[in-house]
Amino acid sequence: MPSLEEELFPSTPGKFKIDRGHGMSRQFHRCFASTSTMFLWALFLIALTVSYLSFQSFVDSGGRYFSASWGGIQWEKQVRNSAQIHRSGGMSVLVTGAAGFVGTHVSLALKKRGDGVVGLDNFNNYYDPSLKRARKSLLNSHGVLVVEGDLNDAKLLAKLFDVVAFTHVMHLAAQAGVRYAMENPNSYVHSNIAGLVSLLEVCKSANPQPAIVWASSSSVYGLNDKVPFSEADRTDQPASLYAATKKAGEEITHSYNHIYGLSITGLRFFTVYGPWGRPDMAYFSFTRNILQGKPITIYRGKNRADLARDFTYIDDIVKGCLGSLDTSGKSTGTGGKKKGNAPYRIFNLGNTSPVKVPELVNILERHLKVKAKRNIVDMPGNGDVPFTHANISLARRQFGYKPTTDLQTGLKKFVRWYLSYYGYNNRKSLQ
Repeated sequence: MPSLEEELFPSTPGKFKIDRGHGMSRQFHRCFASTSTMFLWALFLIALTVSYLSFQSFVDSGGRYFSASWGGIQWEKQVRNSAQIHRSGGMSVLVTGAAGFVGTHVSLALKKRGDGVVGLDNFNNYYDPSLKRARKSLLNSHGVLVVEGDLNDAKLLAKLFDVVAFTHVMHLAAQAGVRYAMENPNSYVHSNIAGLVSLLEVCKSANPQPAIVWASSSSVYGLNDKVPFSEADRTDQPASLYAATKKAGEEITHSYNHIYGLSITGLRFFTVYGPWGRPDMAYFSFTRNILQGKPITIYRGKNRADLARDFTYIDDIVKGCLGSLDTSGKSTGTGGKKKGNAPYRIFNLGNTSPVKVPELVNILERHLKVKAKRNIVDMPGNGDVPFTHANISLARRQFGYKPTTDLQTGLKKFVRWYLSYYGYNNRKSLQ
């Protein structure tokens, strides 16, 4: 029996018999057969093309699904479990930058008091990601799920809000650091501006809209020389790109509050320090170098003036974050449409007691029982400012913010954590 290929394309077409008595009829059938053949081939090719495209789409979507770190029934169950509220009047909070320094502490505090918490972090390599992974493990051990993903992934953000009706967002994800902005400016625009807008876009369209508390920075005060820094002071003279992106964030959030009715609170952090801190911070790198016998670089300002910072212990920052969440008020929009005015607030969160950097080193030396090798140089033009000093009266009036940890006590707690985390088992080994 001839195959389909043989029927459509006979191998010896010249051997067909032709009945001359029925020439016209045979020519008609031959023409019809030829047309039918072409039609069948056209259908076959169309079907083959459609099948290929469908298969390719399945492969592509399947590849994206299996390579993603989120999605699926089990994942959604984990998200819901992590977001479950365990106290009367509690809140469900999406914490961005949850594997970061402040994000980890805030997430733990929220979970401890019975709020639902879901974390989001992209685990970038601005500093050693293993520290972020360790923080994630700490959070997991306390029942907090940290989803790995980027703020600019609109599909992921939309999915999270589809799975959980978050009442609040604690937005702490950002590209940090003043000096690194000179090396990689695009990372600041990507995270601090584009990422913020991506988050606000999802929040404005959520129903119900969440209230948003987010981390601005004391860096927005820039070249302002009026002290202490107050929320009413000018912030239009940024000294670094980092500061400029945070100032831009304040303007962007104000517009979303005005247009879409999002409740928004911005927090200007002042030099946060403590256990699980960022390795790029001075107190952290000083500790590492002192223990390793390496010199530390201490900058000084104009006229050889010592730099000073309003060092704020992490537990005091957490108090301010939770107080801001608790008093944030509600967003007023529905489905991206504003129904009424919503709160828009900005607060300083600091310690109100600036300490000169050389004194910080003195305290570390006492706790570590090791003398530092100091290298004192003039401050370069890298965006750093000579001092910071917070006026916290507004936060005190609004939600009772009151820092309680001085630098001596806070650094003692940090050093104890550092020695434990990095395996320094006894003080004698430091001599």
